Amino acid sequence: MIVVCPLSRIAETVAATGARRMVTLINANTPVMRPTELAPADHLTLSMHDIVEDLPDMTAPADHHIETLLTFARRWDRSAPLLIHCFAGVSRSTAAAYTVAAALAPKRDEAELAATLRRLSPSATPNMRIVTIADRLLGRDGRMVRAIESIGRGVDAYEGEPFRLVIDIA
Repeated sequence: MIVVCPLSRIAETVAATGARRMVTLINANTPVMRPTELAPADHLTLSMHDIVEDLPDMTAPADHHIETLLTFARRWDRSAPLLIHCFAGVSRSTAAAYTVAAALAPKRDEAELAATLRRLSPSATPNMRIVTIADRLLGRDGRMVRAIESIGRGVDAYEGEPFRLVIDIA
């Protein structure tokens, strides 16, 4: 199971879910306190801004970020939940959760996965640059992008509510 939350709710979400691996997608130099329950080797930090195009003095999501995310996710043994967070738990983290779920359940329909994401998180607005890169790297031929476009922008929120996304479905 993947758990998504904002930065402000990491500790309580780890305590509530038993997550033992964590992915942080956040601007460089933003302080993040790794809960003591997580070993340093089980925490991946990907420094990037929540942008969809290259901008001066900002780090846009890039292939190397998504490749690193996929490698980390594929090494996850799934014995305990994987926590994915960004600053607000709305854009970068939801895109990363969608990416990891698509990668680890390659036969899962992209549209069904996107609809599930929307049902679980009304505020989810996955970063389209992350989704576009993941779609290409995973060989999804635009299906991931179209699926996320179909759910549209989430409701406005300062930060998203934590939610749990089951990867495999029966």
